[in-house]
Amino acid sequence: MFTVSDRERLREELIDTARKDEEVIGAALVGSAATGREDAWSDIDLMLQTRDGTDPGAVAERWTADFYTRHGAVHHLDVYAGEVLYRVFLLESSLQVDVSFWPHDQFRGTEPGFKVVFGTPNPPTEPKAPDPVQMIGMGWLYALHARSAVARERHWQATIMLDHLRDELLALACVRHGLNHRHGREADRLPPEVLDPLHRARAVSIDSQELIRSKRALLDCFAAEVALHDQALADRLQPALNQLAN
Repeated sequence: MFTVSDRERLREELIDTARKDEEVIGAALVGSAATGREDAWSDIDLMLQTRDGTDPGAVAERWTADFYTRHGAVHHLDVYAGEVLYRVFLLESSLQVDVSFWPHDQFRGTEPGFKVVFGTPNPPTEPKAPDPVQMIGMGWLYALHARSAVARERHWQATIMLDHLRDELLALACVRHGLNHRHGREADRLPPEVLDPLHRARAVSIDSQELIRSKRALLDCFAAEVALHDQALADRLQPALNQLAN
């Protein structure tokens, strides 16, 4: 397990490497390090601005080789957002390091936590507002697939679908309470009147009857949550939700 000092030392080394890289002209910290909320489990989130005319992918490959030869990387995965590459490294120490490679004209703050280390970012953008209607749609879709999975005796599939339904419920509740819904980051701050019914609704086994009980309880929670967002939509959905509960 990495220590806080290990993480701080590596972060400073990465920033020093960025300052010396002729194809990197800006860097910023995001996440907990930029908002003063780091703890012993926090990872490293570093944004890099590449020089105009430079291929960010080529810069990423150089940095990746360095991670494997110098920093003990054992694997990595890529996430793309438009032209921005987020490369997520797992180190031997279990430390996660996220390095994003930004084209020159796109380097900017996209969330409240954005701490410039060096360089000149472009004007910030506001994060996209969550869409409760989309979440509601995903909720009933997961419920529909949970019903068919139980009927087909695909108990593990049903369990996964019910877990996804619960996740959408938690996200909807977070949005309603003004909490960060992404990846359940602030779900633990939801009040007991939201969390307790969801706790009781969770299936304790993959037995058919237990999955049916869980589905019905989650649909009750779902109907109540939808009504708090959009009563008219909740009224339209209710007949179909009643069918899904059977």
